[in-house]
Amino acid sequence: MKFYSFQIIIEKEQEDEGYYAYSPTIPGCFSNGKTIEDAKRNIREAIQQHLESLGAHAEPIPQNERIVHVEELTVGVPE
Repeated sequence: MKFYSFQIIIEKEQEDEGYYAYSPTIPGCFSNGKTIEDAKRNIREAIQQHLESLGAHAEPIPQNERIVHVEELTVGVPE
């Protein structure tokens, strides 16, 4: 078994109570969930299924070496 790492983004749904999750490395692969933990579990499953499909079609698995660090940054702006 080979392991791959993917950065994921989880955003609050604007019109629902849940959360939206996706990976910038895999365009079109996304999921959601009622809680952040649900969204994380669901995007993991979506990515696994996507990778299985790529493997079945002998397509390469994308890896994004450009993203080396992700964190939240808070900036103050005078009012």
